[in-house]
Amino acid sequence: MDVTFVLNIDQIQPSQLFISSSKLKKIMQRFDTSESFRLPPIPIKMLDGEYVATDGHTRLLAWFLSGYTNIDCVWEDIEMDWDEYRIYVQWCKEEGIRSIVDLEHRVITPNEYQSLWLDRCRELQISRMQK
Repeated sequence: MDVTFVLNIDQIQPSQLFISSSKLKKIMQRFDTSESFRLPPIPIKMLDGEYVATDGHTRLLAWFLSGYTNIDCVWEDIEMDWDEYRIYVQWCKEEGIRSIVDLEHRVITPNEYQSLWLDRCRELQISRMQK
């Protein structure tokens, strides 16, 4: 079992530009039923000297919206394309996203999420494979 640790929410750099409204609604319902304690911790990778969320952005926003400032995290143990994640983080910084607070007003419909985020990521992955 992975050991969890706690970070202040402001210490975590997102690697995602948007949040799906339907995913957020489902997670927020868990807070309404006191099931929030069963949410998995946020996977974190130390990338270029920053704590970067590799997944769990919707959970992270839900914790923030519910008034939490300290979040349970776990070190990311899956090997990923970290150069790709650097690009995601760069996109976030270019859009002024430096913490989950900055995603509060970037909650969009599932269709928008698909076209604005998932398709953009897929295009990046395809272009990197073609090089």
